[in-house]
Amino acid sequence: MTDLALYAAIIVTVFAIVDPIGTLPFFVTLTEGFEPSDRKVILNRAVLVLGGLLTLFALVGRFLFQAFGFTLAAFEIAGGILLFMVAFDMLQGRIGGTRLTAADHEDAIQRRDEIAVVPLGIPLLAGPGAISTVMIYEGTSGSDPFIIVATFVAIGVTTGLTYFILRFGQGILRRMGRVGVMAMTRVLGLLLAAVGVQFVINGVLATFHG
Repeated sequence: MTDLALYAAIIVTVFAIVDPIGTLPFFVTLTEGFEPSDRKVILNRAVLVLGGLLTLFALVGRFLFQAFGFTLAAFEIAGGILLFMVAFDMLQGRIGGTRLTAADHEDAIQRRDEIAVVPLGIPLLAGPGAISTVMIYEGTSGSDPFIIVATFVAIGVTTGLTYFILRFGQGILRRMGRVGVMAMTRVLGLLLAAVGVQFVINGVLATFHG
């Protein structure tokens, strides 16, 4: 894989695992009946949580490796399995463990001031899969500063696109329809499945080589 292709893959992968398109129906549902000003506040806070949390874990990722004493290979295998599980749920059209449950929905309606953080910011957008992905990319950057830059660019691009998609979510959802959203989610799920398998392969190979 060329350097340019690798950098592009990092951006696409981070966007795919955050999956703002798949989150769009939940955002529209959770903000149904809200005043436009309230909906805007919820959107801004959720996007800030997404960008801030991924940036934080990208920054401290390698320090966590050192502090807890686990290897990058182990984290790659665990992260790959997690990505594949999320991707499998996306391919099946189901809501996985990092997605909204019925109980979360009822609770969110009662605590409107908090839904921007939970469940929209965490874990609908910045879920374990997204966090582990940016940590793995930052941790495997080695001496290549461009991979580090690409990881933070991916976070920025994903955050910006997420804001745009959710900001105009109701109009987009009406045009795409729920069938269109589910189709796009399955395409992103297929991509994530491949990335998850590759993470596991990389971790296994690194373990044997080590």
